[in-house]
Amino acid sequence: MTHLRSRRRRLAAPASLAVALSTATLGLLPGSASAAAPQGEQTQVAADAPKLAYVVNTKVDSDTIASVKKAIAAADGTVVVAYDRIGVIVVHSANPDFGKEIRKARGVQSAGATRTAPLEAAGTTEEGAPQYVDAPAASTKAAAADAEPMEADQWDLRAIGADKAAKINPGSDKVTVGVIDTGVDDTHPDLAPNFSASQSANCVGGKADTSPGAWRPEKPDHYHGTHVAGEIAAARNGIGVAGVAPGVKVAGIKVADPVSELFYPESVVCAFVFAADKGIEITNNSYYVDPWLYNCMDDPDQKGIVDAVNRAQLYAQRKGTLNLASAGNSNHDLASDAIVDDSSPDDSTPVERTIDPSECFDLPTQLPGVVTVSATGDKSLKSYYSTYGKGVIDVAAPGGDKYQIPDNPSKNGRILSTMPENQYGWLQGTSMASPHAAGVAALLKSTHPKASPAELQRLLKEQADNPGCPTEPYDPDGDGKVDAVCEGGENLNGFYGFGIVDALDAVRD
Repeated sequence: MTHLRSRRRRLAAPASLAVALSTATLGLLPGSASAAAPQGEQTQVAADAPKLAYVVNTKVDSDTIASVKKAIAAADGTVVVAYDRIGVIVVHSANPDFGKEIRKARGVQSAGATRTAPLEAAGTTEEGAPQYVDAPAASTKAAAADAEPMEADQWDLRAIGADKAAKINPGSDKVTVGVIDTGVDDTHPDLAPNFSASQSANCVGGKADTSPGAWRPEKPDHYHGTHVAGEIAAARNGIGVAGVAPGVKVAGIKVADPVSELFYPESVVCAFVFAADKGIEITNNSYYVDPWLYNCMDDPDQKGIVDAVNRAQLYAQRKGTLNLASAGNSNHDLASDAIVDDSSPDDSTPVERTIDPSECFDLPTQLPGVVTVSATGDKSLKSYYSTYGKGVIDVAAPGGDKYQIPDNPSKNGRILSTMPENQYGWLQGTSMASPHAAGVAALLKSTHPKASPAELQRLLKEQADNPGCPTEPYDPDGDGKVDAVCEGGENLNGFYGFGIVDALDAVRD
């Protein structure tokens, strides 16, 4: 499977990120004003040379884009799709020097390979393998009135008051949450009533495919997106489980490679643009953009990736979409000076490196305006795996924790939700926390339909309940070692940001 996430507290980017993105957007790369190589000087490419995918970022005027497309062809590149309104062009090329050549072309502001391994024919943030649960029999009755058959095991709904909120306002069917993920099985009986096919697509490869069913997972073990969708909007229909916002719509935007399940940049760019153009109000992003856990601005390829994904998600924000992302499962302190990354690149051979998280960015988590969500367990304590950091985490939400055991029938501290082919299963991870926060954001949007993404983010933080930093040393596994240090106070801290989301307060506002 794939990966992890994290971000800054404010709507504006931190100074280092804002400067870095501004530099990328303005095209202040060495040689960015140079002319493209003439046709007669293009590099000779072997017929059987392996192809790589690239993002090429340009100014958005039509003359520049046309000029850059000519330069792409001159450098032996083929345009897959061009998002002219944000100046991002997805390209395939077998020219090993394509990146170097295109970065010299007039009008190119940044460009980079989106993977380190060649394209083949034809990452998520859950922690550990799933535990499957048999679907309840049709005759199964819920123990409590107005509850779903499996709801007694959904400690997470009760933890944020979502069970009570549903009785006041289950959410509006005019609000859609887009699940940018491995695909969503819309045939699941708990998802079918709320699924929006007209706002769903397959964005794998960078170009949206809206043919019927294209958004579904490639195979049943690509379950991640279906689980996430159920956490957000599983219907209260007397069948299985309930979502945080069981009255809103949910859409599936598939971005996971069908073989590797990696989330490549061009697919994510497509997803943000598609969500924005289809009027999706909220997106959930429980992954990091492959192949780099952290993208460093001093590397031209990684810089190009940051620029492309940021342009796409900012476009979505300008069109009225609030984007939420999971913080990651590495228990990293994203407010620290240095982090060891031994997982990148994950599409070829990882090389250990030490990065500065103020200069190397987890995408889309650390992009400006994206809401970063850490995970908690049944005891409202940061989950043992959850990444954290003061000034990075915006809010927290239930993501599950095997060390925090709830008093429910299954005595299972993970999150129970929908799985492909009419199944149910337990998962834990910040992948499960972010959709809980997305569900609460959907309830807020239902209550405040005219709220902008910035206003929704303010409301999300305002209604959150902050338990404050733990009074005892943080040692969730009880091995006598302190596993993380929480910095900050009761209003804002590194474990919970502004606090744990509250669905009941969201519908009372």
